[in-house]
Amino acid sequence: MEQIILLITGTISLVVGAVLGYFARQSIAKRDYKALETKVQSRIDYAKKKSKEIIIEAKKKYAEIIETGRKETEEKNEELFKREKFLLKRENTLDQRISDYERKEKIFNQRVKRLRELKEEMDEIKKKAEEELMKVAGLSKEEAKEELYNVLEKEYEMDILERINKLEKEGEERYLSRAKEILSSVIQKYSSSQVQDLTTTNVSLPDDDIKGRIIGKEGRNIKTLEKLTGAEVVVDDTPGVVIISSFDPIRRQIAKTALEKLIFDGRIQPARIEEMVERAEEDISDEIKKAGEGAVYETGIIDLDPKVVNLLGRLRFRSSYGQNVLNHSLEVCFLAEALAAEIGADTSVCKKAGLLHDIGKALDHQVEGSHVDIGMRVLQKFGVEEEVINAMKSHHEEYPYESIEAVIVQTADAISGGRPGARKDTLENYLKRLGELEEVANSFSGVEKTYAIQAGREVRVFVRPEEIGDLEAKKMAREIAKRIQSELKYPGEIKITLIRESRVIEYAK
Repeated sequence: MEQIILLITGTISLVVGAVLGYFARQSIAKRDYKALETKVQSRIDYAKKKSKEIIIEAKKKYAEIIETGRKETEEKNEELFKREKFLLKRENTLDQRISDYERKEKIFNQRVKRLRELKEEMDEIKKKAEEELMKVAGLSKEEAKEELYNVLEKEYEMDILERINKLEKEGEERYLSRAKEILSSVIQKYSSSQVQDLTTTNVSLPDDDIKGRIIGKEGRNIKTLEKLTGAEVVVDDTPGVVIISSFDPIRRQIAKTALEKLIFDGRIQPARIEEMVERAEEDISDEIKKAGEGAVYETGIIDLDPKVVNLLGRLRFRSSYGQNVLNHSLEVCFLAEALAAEIGADTSVCKKAGLLHDIGKALDHQVEGSHVDIGMRVLQKFGVEEEVINAMKSHHEEYPYESIEAVIVQTADAISGGRPGARKDTLENYLKRLGELEEVANSFSGVEKTYAIQAGREVRVFVRPEEIGDLEAKKMAREIAKRIQSELKYPGEIKITLIRESRVIEYAK
């Protein structure tokens, strides 16, 4: 029984506890709901407030945009109105001008028509007057004109002749005066110092003791140097100096360069001399190239073939009547350019023709013909312009002038060669005589090379020993002497030295 009571009591307590727990949970849930509802309401109120602010700001910006658009529209409308007004004004002006033009054109056409009518009336009157005059005079129009000219010519013949003579004289004096002014101006623009080329070159020595080594045992060193270079080496009592003499500037320069190298090296003997002469010949080739390049650089003419530039450099070692040909060519180049500028001719053609006018002199010892013909062939071969060739070929008047540029180049050449002290005829004749001496000896078969030395008083002829024997050598020397005696003119006597030298070289291995 007690157990039943306890069971009932426990059941009732369990039910009561469940009921109390339910109500407690309901109370807690209601409290949490109210707190959440309050929080949500607060966020809703905040969102409403922010939306109101955003709407107000948007309305404000909208109003500003509307106002800005309205102002821009008003400004554009005002600008369009101004332009329309301006165009209307221009249109009115154009209409007025067209109207004036049409009115003037109408007046002009009326005047032209009236002038034509007057001309026709005048022609009719003139025709009638001429017919009446021809009836009265019994002459045609041409006959009357001829008669009038004859009468006037006879009446004023002396006056006309005097007037013509006066005009011719005044014109000639004016032209001569102007020509003198141009030449004076051009010569003053280009003034260069010129030194006549000599036939000797001095080589300075560090001391006189070295002279003995230059001469060598029994003169073998000096003979070797003279044979290889073709220049005469004079070792005299002049202190500190050895003189090199030759009519050919290239030979002198090779001998000078080789001797200076030998003196600096200190070893002077035949084999070393041969080596130094070979080096000197290479150096002279470089100097020729540099001289040509320097000339074209100085003149600014850069479109020349390298071989033409090299020929220009050879003129550095060529003289004409004592005047260096390269310096003369540069002078003619600048003078011709200045003359062309003064009278309105082609300056580029004159400049190039002046530089190249004596290019043939670089080869006139090797090629047949005058230096003008040689130069023309060279320039044609290397594609120089035809107008340049035409301008340079007349500088000695061998060919007729084909252009004003040809006259200018000839004038510049005459100015350069004709000024006082530029040239010396006796030197040119001397060099020509030495060249002829060598040409006579070189014309014989078996001759290797020939050098005219001692101012032309001696000719040294080197023959090939395998072709010329001892007896033939003696005979050839007599024949050379006879040819020189019969063909050339010279003062005093000339010594012919014919050298036949055999050299055998073997190598020990």
